[in-house]
Amino acid sequence: MSGPGSIEEVRGLFQDLLAFSESQITNVERLALQLEARIEDFRNLLDKPAKNEKSRQAVNSGTIRIDDEEFQINEDFKQGVIQLADGLDLDELEAARLFFAVQNDPDAPDRSPVESSVIRFHERRQYLLDCLRMILKKSADLDSEQNDAEFFRKLSTSIMDHKHDNSQGRFVQKCQNTMASIRAWLQSIVERLQNASLLGQTQQDFAEVMEFQKVSLLKQHESLGAILSYAITISETKPEDFHSFLGTAKAFNKYDDLTVHCLPALLAFIARFGHPEGGEDFGVAKSFHEIIVKRPEDSQWTLQYFHSATVVWWLSEYSAWFIDAADHPEIAALDFDAESEARTEAFFNALANGAFDFILSISFEIKRADWIDPVRTSLRRWLLQDKNKVPEMIKDPVPFAESFQVLAMERFEIFVDRFITNMPSLLRRLRADEDEQRSLSLDKQKSRSYDIEPHRHNLDLEKFIVAISYIFEGRVDAAESFWEDSENTLFGFLQWISRRMTTPRACAVSELVLSISEGEECALAAHKFLLEEGSTFGAKSRSINSLNWEQIFHETQYFISKIRDGPIPNQLPVQRKARGHVEEESLEPETDKMLESYLRLVSRLCQHSPDARVWVLNHPTYRIIELLFSLAGTSIPGALRACAFETLAALLTHKTKEIGDMIWVALDQWISGTPVQSTAITKTPNTAGPPLWKAEAVFESLAIGFEQPTAFVVLLQALIAPYRAEDDLNDALPFPENLGTSHRSSGVTPYVDFALGQIFANKTAEIQNPVQLRILRLTCLEFILTCLSTFNEDLVIFANRSNIAVDSAMRTTSLLTYARLHPLGRVMEWLFNDRVQDALFATAHQDQAEISNASTDSPLVMGLVRSIEVMNLIFKLQATYLDILRPIIKADPSGRQNPVANATLASFEDAILNNLQLAVDLGHYCGSGHQDLALASIALLEKISTSRKLIASSALRGSRDDRNKIIGVLNMNGESDRIAQVLNNSMQLDFREIGYGPSSLGYALKRGILQFLNKAISALPNRPTVAHLLLGFECKGHSIEIDSGGLFARNLSLFHTIVQLVADYPDGEDGNFISWMLDIKQAAFELLQKLWKSPLSSIYTMTELRTIDFLFDRIIKQPLMKSATLFDGRMISDPEFLLTSSAHCFGLILRQRATFLDYVATEIRVESVERSPTLMKRILLSLLGETSTSDGGTIPNPSVLDLFDFMEMEIPDALLPPALQFFGEIDFTVCIEPQQAGLRLYNMTCVEELVALRSNELQKAGLLGTSEKEMAIRAEASHLLAYLIADNQQRSLIVFRLQTLKSWLHLLAIVVENCDFDLEMKTAFILHTLQLILPKLERYSVENVTEALELAHLCKTLLFNLNFGESTLGKGRAGDMANDRLFQLFRISLRGIHSPVSTLELREVLYSLCYRYLTSMSDVASTSPILRRHSIQTIKASGEHLIDVVCDDADSADGSSRVSALLLLEALVSLGQVEKSDYIIESFTRLNFISLMVEDIKHMPSELGETNAQQIPLLLFYYSTKLALLQRIAQTRTGSSCILNAGLFQAVRESGLFAVDPDLGINMGDYGALKNYYDLLLAVLRIINTAVLSRAQHQQTIEQARKFILQNRHSMVAVFKRHANIGGVRKDKSGDLEELVENYVLLISMTGFLEFEDQATLQRSVSQAFT
Repeated sequence: MSGPGSIEEVRGLFQDLLAFSESQITNVERLALQLEARIEDFRNLLDKPAKNEKSRQAVNSGTIRIDDEEFQINEDFKQGVIQLADGLDLDELEAARLFFAVQNDPDAPDRSPVESSVIRFHERRQYLLDCLRMILKKSADLDSEQNDAEFFRKLSTSIMDHKHDNSQGRFVQKCQNTMASIRAWLQSIVERLQNASLLGQTQQDFAEVMEFQKVSLLKQHESLGAILSYAITISETKPEDFHSFLGTAKAFNKYDDLTVHCLPALLAFIARFGHPEGGEDFGVAKSFHEIIVKRPEDSQWTLQYFHSATVVWWLSEYSAWFIDAADHPEIAALDFDAESEARTEAFFNALANGAFDFILSISFEIKRADWIDPVRTSLRRWLLQDKNKVPEMIKDPVPFAESFQVLAMERFEIFVDRFITNMPSLLRRLRADEDEQRSLSLDKQKSRSYDIEPHRHNLDLEKFIVAISYIFEGRVDAAESFWEDSENTLFGFLQWISRRMTTPRACAVSELVLSISEGEECALAAHKFLLEEGSTFGAKSRSINSLNWEQIFHETQYFISKIRDGPIPNQLPVQRKARGHVEEESLEPETDKMLESYLRLVSRLCQHSPDARVWVLNHPTYRIIELLFSLAGTSIPGALRACAFETLAALLTHKTKEIGDMIWVALDQWISGTPVQSTAITKTPNTAGPPLWKAEAVFESLAIGFEQPTAFVVLLQALIAPYRAEDDLNDALPFPENLGTSHRSSGVTPYVDFALGQIFANKTAEIQNPVQLRILRLTCLEFILTCLSTFNEDLVIFANRSNIAVDSAMRTTSLLTYARLHPLGRVMEWLFNDRVQDALFATAHQDQAEISNASTDSPLVMGLVRSIEVMNLIFKLQATYLDILRPIIKADPSGRQNPVANATLASFEDAILNNLQLAVDLGHYCGSGHQDLALASIALLEKISTSRKLIASSALRGSRDDRNKIIGVLNMNGESDRIAQVLNNSMQLDFREIGYGPSSLGYALKRGILQFLNKAISALPNRPTVAHLLLGFECKGHSIEIDSGGLFARNLSLFHTIVQLVADYPDGEDGNFISWMLDIKQAAFELLQKLWKSPLSSIYTMTELRTIDFLFDRIIKQPLMKSATLFDGRMISDPEFLLTSSAHCFGLILRQRATFLDYVATEIRVESVERSPTLMKRILLSLLGETSTSDGGTIPNPSVLDLFDFMEMEIPDALLPPALQFFGEIDFTVCIEPQQAGLRLYNMTCVEELVALRSNELQKAGLLGTSEKEMAIRAEASHLLAYLIADNQQRSLIVFRLQTLKSWLHLLAIVVENCDFDLEMKTAFILHTLQLILPKLERYSVENVTEALELAHLCKTLLFNLNFGESTLGKGRAGDMANDRLFQLFRISLRGIHSPVSTLELREVLYSLCYRYLTSMSDVASTSPILRRHSIQTIKASGEHLIDVVCDDADSADGSSRVSALLLLEALVSLGQVEKSDYIIESFTRLNFISLMVEDIKHMPSELGETNAQQIPLLLFYYSTKLALLQRIAQTRTGSSCILNAGLFQAVRESGLFAVDPDLGINMGDYGALKNYYDLLLAVLRIINTAVLSRAQHQQTIEQARKFILQNRHSMVAVFKRHANIGGVRKDKSGDLEELVENYVLLISMTGFLEFEDQATLQRSVSQAFT
C-alpha cells in the first residue's frame, strides 16, 4: 500500500464522496480535483510493500528521509519503527513515515506511538477502500447523471488500467489476492491472541490493538468484496479470474462474515459469465456450467449448501441462454430435453442440499440484527428447522455496513428477477410437488391421532418467498418494481403465488406483500391488490385461498370462533378440500403463524396507507377494533396477541379523537374484563368458558415474555400521543376524561403503572437477551417521553398571569382536570422511584465500542438517545411537577391512587449525584458520530454542569477538597482529557463541513458544545467549572492552573481549537454575511470574552491570545459594513429585513464587533499596567490603520475610526401594529422573557400558544361560524405574529448596536487615555474622532437619548484629553479647523441641553462639555474675540429655554447633575463678564434664580445636619459650586446688586453659619467637619467681599457689611485667635485659616470697620462725659 500521507485529507475525501452520493454536494469540480490528485494512492492501494532487509538497514543507520527532508532518529524511534513494521508486515521506511506522522498525536494522549500508528494505518486504508468503493459504484450506476457517470468511469479506468499499474496482474485479480491476504492476516491475529492467552501474556493494550485490527480488517475485507463486485461489472474481467474465484469459494470452510463478503462478487461473476448479456459466448458459459453444476460428491466444495446456492444462482442466469435458443446456433444443436432435464435435476438436487435454506439464511443475516422481529424470526426458524442443511452463521461483532447490505440485496434482487423470468417451469413444478406432498401429509395425519407429530414436507417455495421478503424489505424503490406494471414478471409472480395458497404459503406470501408495502405509494398499491384479489374470486375466495382482505378477516373471525368453541391443541390437524365448499374445517398447526402474518400485513398497510386505514376502520361487516380485542381475549400464543396490539397501534396512525377515544374505551373495557361485543363474530362466547379477567390479572399476563409487553407498550404509546391537530398547543388530554370512571378513578394511571412499574422497572431487569432488553427499554422510554413532552406547562403560566380564560379556551374541561389527569404527574412520580431510575441510568450507560459500531436507528442508540432526552425533560419539568402538579394530585380526593415507592430524593439532581458516571458517559457520547445522541448528550451535560446543586461545593466542614462534584468525577482516570479530546475533535475547523451547511452533524455539535461551555462558565464565572477543565485548564480548589505537560501547554487543547474557530471560521461568502456561520464564530468569541474578563482565567487567556498575535489577526480580518452589505442575502433597507434571519445576522455582526472592541480595550488596559511600550506602539499603529509584521513590513487594516461603520447602518422601523379584531383583548406581555444583554423579547412559542388558545375560545363560543371569519382570524394571527417578530428583531438590533457603540466608545476612551501619542498625533486623532461622531451626537440628541449619552461621554473624554494650547488652537489652518470642530461641539451640546427629549443624565454630560469648552477657550491667549462673541451669540440664539433648563437643573436636579449645571452657569457668567454682556444675569433675574440661590444659604446648616454622612462630600461640593457661582455673579455690578437685593446679609444671618462656635463648627458627622465648616465660611465671606467690592461706592452696602462684622465679631475674633495659635497649638483638622483671616481683614478694610469702630467708641465716650 501507499505511504501514510495525511489521514485527514483522506477522511475529508471520503466525507466529500459520501456527501456527493447523498446529493449534498452539487458541484463536482472540487471533488474531481481531489480525486485526480489521489489516483496514485488508489492505484497503489492493493500493493502493500512488505518488510525487507534493505529498508531495515536504512532505519538502523539512524538517518531517514521523509518528504524530501532528512532526519536523525534515536534508538527509541528505531525500535518503534521495527516493531511497527513487524506487526503490519510493512516496509520499514513506510513504517518510519507512518511512525513519524503520529508523534504527539493529540487524538490519543494515552496511546503509544506504535498503537497510534497501527490505528492510523488501518484507518487510512479503510478510508481509501471506501472511497474506491464509492468511485466504482458511481461508475457502475446507470442512473447517474451523464457527466458525473462519464467522469467516474474515466477515473475508474485510470485506476484499474494495468498499463498504469506498477504491480503485476489485473485489478480484479489483485482484489482477490488482497482479500486472501486479509483472511490470512485475520487468522494470524486469532492465533496470536490464542497463544498469548494460553501463555498468560495478554495485556490490555495488546488485546485492544489486536481487536481493533481484527475489526478493521473485517471492514476492509467487506469493502474489497464490494469493490471486486463493482470491478467485475465495469472492467474487462477474464474467465481465469472467475476460475480463481471459484477455487477460493470451494475452499471456504466456515459460514462466517468472510464468506458472506464474497457473495456480491460471486453473483457478479455469475451474471458476467453465465448470462447472454454478460458479453461472453455460450462456450464459456457452458464450460463454467460443467464446473459449477457438479454433483455434491464430485464438486470438492467444502460447504455443500454454499455450493448448492451457487448452483441455483448459476442456473437462474444460465437458463436465459435457452429461452431464445434460436438466436444462438451453438445451442440449437443441443438436445433440449436432455439439457432441460439435467438443469432440473441439478436444481432439485441443490434444493435438497439446502440451496434455498442458505439463500434464506443469508438474506436474513446480511440485514442488521439490531432489531428483533419475533414473528418473522419464528417463521424463518420454522422454515430452517433442519440444521443439517445449513448451520447457524458464525457472527462477528461487526455488523455488515449499510453500503454492503444494499449491494448484496441489489445482487439478490437481480437473482430473484432472473430466477422468476428464466425458470418458470421449475417454479411451477416446485409448487405442484409441495402441494402434492402437503396433501399426502394431511391425508396421513387425518387418519392418526391429533397428538402425533404431523409429517413434514418440503417448504422450499416458502423459503424462497420469505427470502424475497428479506431482500426487498426496507427498499422502497426496489419494491415499486412489483407494482409499477401489472404486466411485469414480478407482479405476475405475486399474483400466482397469492392464489390457492396453503397455510404455510399464506404466511410466506403475507410476509412478501408486507415487505413490498413500505411507503404510501406501495402500501396503496398493496391495498388495491388485496381488494382486486377479493373481487376477482368473490364469495368463493375461501375455497380458492387467495390473499385478499376478505380472506384475512374471514380467517381471523373463523379462528376466534374455533378458539371460543373450546381449547385448541397446538398441533391440531386440518382438513381443507382443494375445491368446493368447506367441509368440517379444522385449524391447521400453522394457523397462528398465518394469522400473525396477516395481522402484520394489516398493520403495515394501515401504517403507510391512509386509504387502507380508513377502509379497514369503516368496513361494514368486520369491526376491526372489536375483532382484534376479541382475538386478544382468547387463549392464543403471546406472539399472536402482540400482533393484535400492533395492529391496533397501526390503526392509531395520524389518529383522530374519534378513533383514539374508541380504542381507549375498548381497551379499558377489555382490561377490566367487560366483554367487547362484536357483530362480526358469528358465534357468541361459550358461557362455560373461563371467567372474566380482572385488570390485575390481565396486566400480569401481558407482562409475560417479550413480544406481549413490547407490543402493548407500543399500543399505549400510540394511544397516549396527542391527537393530530392544526396547532401544537397540547391542551387536550389524549383520552376521554371519564375513562374508567365506571370501575375506578378516571385517567390512565393503571396503564402508566404497567408501563413504568411492571415493565420498565421490573421486566427489563429480568430479560437476558441484550437485543430484547434494548427494544423493550426503548419502547418504554418512547412512552415516557411522549407523556413528558406532551404536557404544556405554559398553560399554567397563562392561567396565572394572562387575561385569557384558559379553562374556557382549552380543549380539556378545565386546567385543573388537565393537570390532574395528564399522565405527566404519574410518570414523574415513577421517575423518582429507585427501580425506574436504575433502569433509566442503566439504559444511559452503554459500551462505547458498541455504540460506535451500531447504526443510528438501532435500538441501542435510539434507547440511549431517549433515555438522555427523558432526563433533559425531567430537568425541565421537575419544578412544575414538584411545585404545582404533585400538590394538585395529592389534594384531589376523587383521584386517590396507590402511591409509588420513592426514594428520599428532593430533586432529580440527587439521583445524578448517585450516578455521576453519567457525566463521563455523556462526554464520550458527544464523539459517537450519531447526531441525535451527540446533541442530546451535550444538552444534558449542559444542564448537569449548570445545576447549582451539582456544581456547588461538595466539601464538608473542615474538608480540604471543595471541588465541583462533576469536576471530581471527570478527573478520575484521566477521563477529562479523553472527553476534552472528543470535544476538541468535534470543534476542529473543517471547511468541508462548512460546505455542507448548517444541517451537518459537525455544525450542530459545534453549536451545542459552545452553548454548553458558555453556560457552564456563566453559572460560576469566578470558580473552576467543567468548562474550564475541558478547555484544558487544571482545576485546583478555587483556582485554575496550566499543566506544563498537558494539552494546553502543547497548544493542543480545546481552548486553542476555539481560538482557531474565532480566527478562521468564515462569517460569510461573496460579500454576504451568513447567520449560521456567524452563530458559531460569535459563540466561540463570547466564550473567550468570558475567559478574559474573569479574574480566574484572564491572565492565561490574555497571555495565549497575545502569544499568537490574536489582536492583529482579528483587526486585519475585521469586516466593514455599508448600506449595500448583504445579511443572509438581504440589504438592511429590504422591507422584509426584520421578518427574516437577516436581522439576526446583522445582530450577530454587531455582537462580534462589540466583543472584538472589548478585547482590544482589555489588551490596552493590561499592557498599560504591564508597561510594554513596544506592544502598545504596535497596537496603536494597528488602530490607526496599519499592522506591522515580523519582517518589518506593514499590512493595511481598518482603523478604529473605520470600525464606526456600524452606526451608519440605519435600523429599520418596526412594522405598524396591526388592527386587532379578534386578539385585541389579549395581553401578550405575559410572553415577554428576559434575554441576554438586558433584552426582553416576546417568546414566540408562547405567543403562538396564546393565539391558538384565543382561537379555540372563539371557536367554542361560536364566533367563527363562517369560513370568512376563520380566514380572517388566520390572517390576523399571521399579521400579529409578523409584527411581534419584527418588534423582537428591532429591539434586539437596538440593544446590540448600543452595546457595540459602548464598546467602541470605551475603546476610544482607553486609547486616548493610555496610548503613547505625541501631541500632534493625539490632537489630530481627537479632532478626527470628533469629526466622525459629532453628526451622530447632533442627530441623536434630539432622536435617541441613549446613544447620544454614550457619544457625549466620549466627547467629554476627548475634550478633557485635548491640549487647549497655542499649538492646537493657534492661528493657522489647523488651528482654525480645531476651533471650528470645538465650536461645533459646543453648539451641538447647547442644542442637546434644551432638546425636548433630553434627560438629566445626558444634560449633565453636555454641561461638562460646555463648561470645558468655555473655560478652556478662555485660557487660550490667542483666542479671537470673534469666537467669544460667537459663543455668546450662540447662547442667545438658543433662546431663553436653554437658561431655563440649566437653572432648573442647578436648583432642583439630583446628585452631581446640579453641580455640572452650576459650573456651566459660572462659565456663562464669566463669558458674559468678559464680553460685557448682562444677558446671563438678566436671565437669572427673570427667573428669580439669584434670589433662590441666596435663599438656599439659609438652609445649609440644617441640610448638612440631616444628610447622610456618605452624601456630605457631594453636598459640600454642591455648596462650594453654588457659592462660587454667586461669587462670580457678584463680580459684576448688576450681579452684586441682585445678590444684595436678594437679601444676602439677611440670609447669612439666618443661616447661623457665623453664629456657631468656631471651635465646634457644624455637625457634619465626621472628624473633618471643622475644616469643611471653615471652607464654607470662606466661600460665603468671599461672596460678601466681592459684592461689597463691586458696590463699594454704595453707602448702604458698606453699612450692611459693617453690621455683618459687628454681629459676627465673636466668630471673627475666634478665627483670628485660632490662626494665631493663641491658647496653644490645635490638633484638630481645621486646616489653614490664613485665607479666611485675609478675607476678614479685607472686609474690615473695605468697610473701614476699625475707623468706624473707633469713631463710634469716641462718640460713646463723649456722650458719657461730665459736662
